[in-house]
Amino acid sequence: MIRLLQLELQKLLLNRTSKILIFISFILPLCVIVLSAIKINFFGFFSLELGELGIFNFPIVWHITTYFSALFKFFFAIVVVSMIGNEYSNKTLKQNLIDGLSKREFILSKFYTIVFFSIISTLIIFILSLVLGLVYSSYNEISIIFREIEFLPAYFLKLLGFFSFCLFLGVLAKRSAFALAFLFVDFILEWIVFGLIVWKSNVETATKIQNFFPLTAMSNLIKQPFQRVAMSKFPEKNDLGYDYTVHLDSSIIVILWTAIFILSAYYLIKKRDL
Repeated sequence: MIRLLQLELQKLLLNRTSKILIFISFILPLCVIVLSAIKINFFGFFSLELGELGIFNFPIVWHITTYFSALFKFFFAIVVVSMIGNEYSNKTLKQNLIDGLSKREFILSKFYTIVFFSIISTLIIFILSLVLGLVYSSYNEISIIFREIEFLPAYFLKLLGFFSFCLFLGVLAKRSAFALAFLFVDFILEWIVFGLIVWKSNVETATKIQNFFPLTAMSNLIKQPFQRVAMSKFPEKNDLGYDYTVHLDSSIIVILWTAIFILSAYYLIKKRDL
C-alpha cells in the first residue's frame, strides 16, 4: 500500500497544476472559516463577528465546519479526474503496466491517494474545529465538546465517496473535462428523475428514491446547518425544526456507492484494450 501511495504522490507533486489545486483544496476552506471568525468592520457603520453569533460553539461547530469545508471538494475533484486523464493522454498507464504494475494495483494506487487526502483533510478540519470551539464556545465539558463528533467521519465518508465517483468518471471518460461534465450531468439527471417521480407519484416517494442516488446520498450525510442556526436563535419557531443528524442509512448508501465506483473503475481498466 505504501509503495503504491508513494508512486501516486510522486506523480502529483511533480505536476505543478496538481500541486496548486491540492494547496487550494486544503487552504481555501481554512481561510474562509478562519476569516469568518475574525471581526470585520464595515466602513465604520457596523462590525460583524460570526463567532459572537454562537456558530462556533460546541457541538454545532462540527456541523458548521464540515458542511462548509465540503463545499470546496470540487478543487480536489479536478485533481482526481486529472490523475486518470493524464495517464491516458501521457500514455503513462500503458507504461506502468509494462513496467510491472498490475491493473488492480493501478486502481488501488488511485484509491489509496483518495483515502490519504480525505484523511488529511478530515484531520485538518478536526484541529480547526477544536481550536475554534475552544476559543469561542462557552462550553468546556468533554461530553459537550465531543458531542456530534460523528460529523467528522461523515465528512471523511462524503469526500471518499465523491472522489471515488470522480475516479470512476475519469476512467469512464478518459478525459478530465468530460469526466467533470458527466458529474454535472449526473447532478441534473438526479433532479430530473426526482421531478418525474413527483409527477407520477408524490414528493415523499420521490424523496425516498432520490436518497439512493449517489450525489444526493453524499449530500444527505451532512445537511445544511442554516435551519439549525435559526432554530438555536428562535427556539419558539417549532416549524423551523428539521432533522440534521448523521444517519446510518445514508452512510451505508455512500459506502456501497464507493465500492461500486471503485470496482466499476477496475472492471473498465481490466476489460479495456489499453
